[in-house]
Amino acid sequence: MFGQLADGFLALADPVTFLYLVGGFLLGIVFGAIPGLTATLAIALLLPFTFGMKVADALVMVAGIYMAGIYAGSITGITLNIPGAPSGAITTIEGNALMKRGEGVQALGVSALSSAIGGLIGTVVLISLAQPVSSLALLFQTPDKFSLVLLAIVTVTIVSQGSLLKAAVAMAIGLMISTVGMDPMAPVGRFDFDSYHLIEGVGLLPAVIGLFAICEMIAQSGIPAKLVQGVAAGQVARPRRRDFIPRREQLRQIGIWNSVKSSVIGVVIGMLPGGGASMASFIAYADAKRGSKHPEQYGKGSYEGLAASESANNAMCGGAVIPLLTMGIPGDAVTAIIFGVLLIHGLVPGPALLGANFPLIAPMFAALFVASIFVFLSVLAFGPVYLRLSQINRGFLYAFIGLISMVGVYASSFSIFQMWMALAIGVLAYFLRRFGYPVVPALMGVILGPYFEEFLRRSLIVSEGDPTIFLRSPASVVLLVMTAAFVWFLRIRPARLAAAAAKKGEGA
Repeated sequence: MFGQLADGFLALADPVTFLYLVGGFLLGIVFGAIPGLTATLAIALLLPFTFGMKVADALVMVAGIYMAGIYAGSITGITLNIPGAPSGAITTIEGNALMKRGEGVQALGVSALSSAIGGLIGTVVLISLAQPVSSLALLFQTPDKFSLVLLAIVTVTIVSQGSLLKAAVAMAIGLMISTVGMDPMAPVGRFDFDSYHLIEGVGLLPAVIGLFAICEMIAQSGIPAKLVQGVAAGQVARPRRRDFIPRREQLRQIGIWNSVKSSVIGVVIGMLPGGGASMASFIAYADAKRGSKHPEQYGKGSYEGLAASESANNAMCGGAVIPLLTMGIPGDAVTAIIFGVLLIHGLVPGPALLGANFPLIAPMFAALFVASIFVFLSVLAFGPVYLRLSQINRGFLYAFIGLISMVGVYASSFSIFQMWMALAIGVLAYFLRRFGYPVVPALMGVILGPYFEEFLRRSLIVSEGDPTIFLRSPASVVLLVMTAAFVWFLRIRPARLAAAAAKKGEGA
C-alpha cells in the first residue's frame, strides 16, 4: 500500500498532473473566497470537463479545489466580514474582530497555518486509517446522528456572544426556515402558502448569501465611508510576506494541542454523513472555548478560537473522503459531486474500491496532502492581495459582491424566486443584527434543521414513539452527556461564578 502511495506522489511529478493540481487549487481559492461561489459549485461546473481527462488528473484537480475552497471561505470573512462559504462563519467572528483591531495580517496568517495543519492531519488519517476508521462511522445509527446534530445546535447557541435568549431565538428562526417546502418523509408541502415557488424550500446558498452578504451590504451602506477607511488604514500599509508568518507568542497562545484536537474533531465529524465543515468548525470552536484559559476573549478576536475553527474545517476534508471511498457514502456536498467524478471514470466507491484500484486513487491522497501545504504557501504569495480587499472602493466592491452573489444563487437553483428569497433573508438578518440577535445561529439552524428533523423522526418511527431510544446507544448517551457538559461549562457555571463574584463584591 505504501509503495502504491509513493507512486501517487510520484504522479504529481508529471508536469501536466501538477498543473491540474495548481489550477484546481487556484480555482478553489477564487470560488471559495467569493460569496455565492463555493467549492461545490466549482467541482459541479468542472464535472462535464472531466470526461476527457485522465482519472488521475481529474481526481487531483477536484482534490485541489476541495482543500482550497474550504480554506478560502475565511479570506473575505476576515477582511470583509462576509464568509465566502458557510464553513467560514466562525472564522468571520474572530478574524474580522482581529481585522478591526489592526491585526488582519496576523489573522490571515494564523488562519492559513491552522488550515494547513488541519488538512495535513486529516489527509494522514485518511491515508493510514481509511478502512479501519470507516467502520466507526458504520456504528453510528440514526439516534446517534440525532444526538450529534443536537450537540451542534446547542453548542452553536450557547457559544454565541450576548444574550442566550436572543441566540436561541435566532437558532429557532433558522430551524423554522429549514422546514419550509416539501416534507422530507411524506409528499406534502409545508408552510408553502400554496406557492409552487415555496414548495422547493429555501436553499442553503440563498440563506448564506442573505444572512451574510446582503445583510453586510445593507449594514455597511449606513456606515460613513471615513469609518470604513479608518479600519482599512489600521492595517500594515505595505505588509511583507514574512509578516503573514504567525509569531511565536501567537503560536504559544494557540497551542499545538488545540490545533491537533480540533483537527481530530474535524476528521471525526467529516466521517459522519451530513457532518460537513460547518458542524466541524462549530463543535471544535465550542470545545476550544470550553477548555480555554481565556474564554472571555472568544468573539472579540481570539487567535485560539480562529485556529480551532480553521483546523477543524480543513481536517474535515480527509474525514469526508473516508466514507465516500470505503462505503460509497458521501460525507458532504462536495464529496457527493466527487462521487460523480469517480463514476464517470468507471470507479464505483465501496469496500472493493481501494483494494482493486488503489493506484488510481493514490494521486488524490497525494494531492490533498500537497494542497494542504499550498494553503499556507498561498497566504505568503497572495496575502497582501487578500488584505487589499478591505481597501477597495466600498461602492465598487459591494456592487461586485452583490452581483456575484446573485449570479451564484441563480446558478445553484436556476430560480429567480431564490434570488428574491436571498434578498428577503438579507433584510431580515439586518434587523436581527440591529436589535442584537446573532445571525450565525440562524445560519446553523438552516444547515442543521433538515438533519435534526429527519434523524428525530426516523428514530421515533423505529421506536414507535419511545424517546428512550436515544438512551439505548452508548454513542448517543456520550453525545448527550457532552451536550449537557457544554451547557454547564459554557453557560451555567460561568453565570454562577459571576453571580457569586458580584454578591461577594456587594458584601465587601
